[in-house]
Amino acid sequence: LDVATAAGHTAYSFAPHLRQVIASDITFEMLQLSAVERRKRNANNVTLLAADAEDLPFLNQYFDLVTCRIAAHHFPDVARFVSESARVLRPGGKLAVVDNVVPEHKNYSRKSKRKLDVGRYVNAFEKLRDPSHVRCLSNIEWQQQFEKAGFLVVYQEIAQKKMDVEEWATRMNVTKENQTRLRVMLQQAPENVTDFLETVVTGNKIVFSLKETIIIGVLPGS
Repeated sequence: LDVATAAGHTAYSFAPHLRQVIASDITFEMLQLSAVERRKRNANNVTLLAADAEDLPFLNQYFDLVTCRIAAHHFPDVARFVSESARVLRPGGKLAVVDNVVPEHKNYSRKSKRKLDVGRYVNAFEKLRDPSHVRCLSNIEWQQQFEKAGFLVVYQEIAQKKMDVEEWATRMNVTKENQTRLRVMLQQAPENVTDFLETVVTGNKIVFSLKETIIIGVLPGS
């Protein structure tokens, strides 16, 4: 089961190696895009289905693998998504998630010596670009959500993607006014935020890094 499949890239990457794949998304427009991709790839073992990540319409212990890539920061209740994934997985089944993350804790601004919530700043930056953004968790929060739902975390790493702010904003059809606000948020960010985003300004070009967790959990059993 690929949750919040969008155009289905993760589902179609796994499809050649599996007997059956269900690619689900709550948005009909995304399923239409995925259907186009399915025809291109002739992926006859992929079924498209409208489904809410927090209320999966499947029987208990139905799947061997649940995946979710770059989508969970749009979910209103990540804990519900993780617990639903655990419910539909068989003993020994795996949940694999990739999603953007923010720093673990509040820390002190080196200049003002006041506490600064870097994660809150980064989430506000993300939401300005995409109003459907809810919240990125930290790496530790992801571990806690997995463990609370009964998973044993067997793999985790942090990856990063370099982003040109103009290209990143244009992809979401951000207005010129909000593109300017995004640039200002990067240029005038507290130093702790700049350190986390690894912001580099070269003339009119601004590049920063998005951090992503790759986390895999296994349900006990065989």
